[in-house]
Amino acid sequence: MEAEGVDLLFLAPSADLEYLTGVERLIPTFGQSSYAHGWVEGAFLRRGADPVFVLPRMVAAFELDHEPEGELVVVNEQDDGPAVFERVARGLGTSATVAIGDRVWAETTLHLAHIFGAERLRTGSALVNELRRRKTSEELEVMGRAIAMAEQAMAAVTPLVVAGATTADLAEAVDHELRAAGSRTPSFTTHVFTGLGEGELDSGTATAHEPLREETAVMFDFGAVADGYCSDFGRTIYVGEPPDEYREAYDVMLAAQEAGRAAAAAGTTAAEVNAACRAPIEEAGLGEHFRHRMGHGIGLGLHERPFISPEEETQLEPGMTFTDEPSIIVPGRFGVRIEDIVVCEEGGGRKLGSYPAALVANG
Repeated sequence: MEAEGVDLLFLAPSADLEYLTGVERLIPTFGQSSYAHGWVEGAFLRRGADPVFVLPRMVAAFELDHEPEGELVVVNEQDDGPAVFERVARGLGTSATVAIGDRVWAETTLHLAHIFGAERLRTGSALVNELRRRKTSEELEVMGRAIAMAEQAMAAVTPLVVAGATTADLAEAVDHELRAAGSRTPSFTTHVFTGLGEGELDSGTATAHEPLREETAVMFDFGAVADGYCSDFGRTIYVGEPPDEYREAYDVMLAAQEAGRAAAAAGTTAAEVNAACRAPIEEAGLGEHFRHRMGHGIGLGLHERPFISPEEETQLEPGMTFTDEPSIIVPGRFGVRIEDIVVCEEGGGRKLGSYPAALVANG
């Protein structure tokens, strides 16, 4: 904050706030819950001072797992929410520049603009991302546990990938196994699919309950959560005996993943690492079917910067963690994908997981 000339930072419940204060986020739900004065929820942070939390009474009473370190201001239903929020904000001293988290509610942002003036506001999540993107050994240990949970789930579900099973059944089995392995929640909606085109079987569409057929590749994309840290994992299981064309494409995908991992050395730009991952797929004449990017940063958030993609010129640094997830999806024919988490080190990337990458076929 000092380096960027920021006097005050407001963060709503988020990975950023959890990282800085230990206040745990709730598990997201499809339907949005809300409370009276819900928009005030968050914390003000200043240089050299404890944070000041502002919480609606319902949040403080029923969602806060422990009283956070710092000052806590509770806004009751009958209170004048805007007045309380303004009193707290103005009581923190003169602020020439106020940063706000990138996912703060628009209503909160409008109130902050009214209090300080819109010209004084700027986005603030990048301030915290600079800290979060380089993981400590303790963070890597926690992420390793989240990865192990996903690998345990994959091992348990693999025998179920047979003709007659449905992607809905398999997604439900993955979620069950994640819970059994100790995951707090899936890190995102579990996705089991055979492709991305019309008529493909997909756990997120109306085809979720249609039975799998022989000679079908089934792709898995899911993750676990350990102490707030996410994993993101993927494998492909072939139902039946894979033809030579499929085996060749799978080998290309493995070569792409390895090229991306090897290129992920400290000092290399994310765009260069993405290009290295893409090269074997291009060389095999399958470039048009690599519709993805190599990956994305990961940690307390599922998708964090830097992204490992063509537009990202960030130089990788030791301790940065990101996914390595090349895919080749040919509409109407087949799909192959694999995904692991890699940590950047001086000489290249290192996989944090240990799950086998070899092609698995269930006859």
